[in-house]
Amino acid sequence: MKLSNRLQQIHDQIPEGSRLADIGSDHALLPVAAIRSGQAVSAIAGEVNPGPYDAASKQVSDAGLQSQITVRRGDGLDVITAGEVDVITIAGMGGALIASILDRGISKLEGVQLLILQPNVGEDILRRWLLQHQWVVVAEQLLEEDGKIYEIITAMPQGSSPITNEEVYRARPLQGDVELTEDLLLRMGPYLVDRATDVFFAKWESEILKLQSVVQSISKSDQDSSRDKAAEVEQLIMSLKEVLACLPKVKP
Repeated sequence: MKLSNRLQQIHDQIPEGSRLADIGSDHALLPVAAIRSGQAVSAIAGEVNPGPYDAASKQVSDAGLQSQITVRRGDGLDVITAGEVDVITIAGMGGALIASILDRGISKLEGVQLLILQPNVGEDILRRWLLQHQWVVVAEQLLEEDGKIYEIITAMPQGSSPITNEEVYRARPLQGDVELTEDLLLRMGPYLVDRATDVFFAKWESEILKLQSVVQSISKSDQDSSRDKAAEVEQLIMSLKEVLACLPKVKP
């Protein structure tokens, strides 16, 4: 069984010997790979929908790993109890949805030492949730696969992290008056800006185009609130362009 590059990078973030919960596990590919590699000694594959739940159950059965992987049907972190796992992976959802899953199941995060999260969109929403709830981003990956760009965000509880949130999101001067503010670091990724690859630039050039479309759409309205919003988005576009102009491009 070969994992996609995206799932392989998530897999590689799992510490050896972990007790893993993979939320939204789909076909349970990640738990099976993690058990086989020794990254996990036990795993829970959580799935809310019956089709993927059945697919995950079959995958685990076919792999002969029923004694080490439990497939459970439930919504988000409902499938685990507090203290049952020390690593949680959630991949392939929007950042807002991942944040809401963590928020609703926050009591289940007791004892969890690592969150490995792969939002499809809304990465900044997820980083803001982590910051507000004393989780520290300790690593980030950016990759392109099948024409899509993915971010993988790895976070630890503040009490066990080797770095503080203050250090992660401390404003950084670039050139002239250009500064990477906390807001921009939350949007762009505090580690990703330090390794601005071609994929990073492609992502943010695409995001700027989307924001420009938003401004055009908002500008059609005569409401004061719309004009204020358009000005706010235009300011963000300008800030993003300034940052991209200052960042050195890193070879992958």
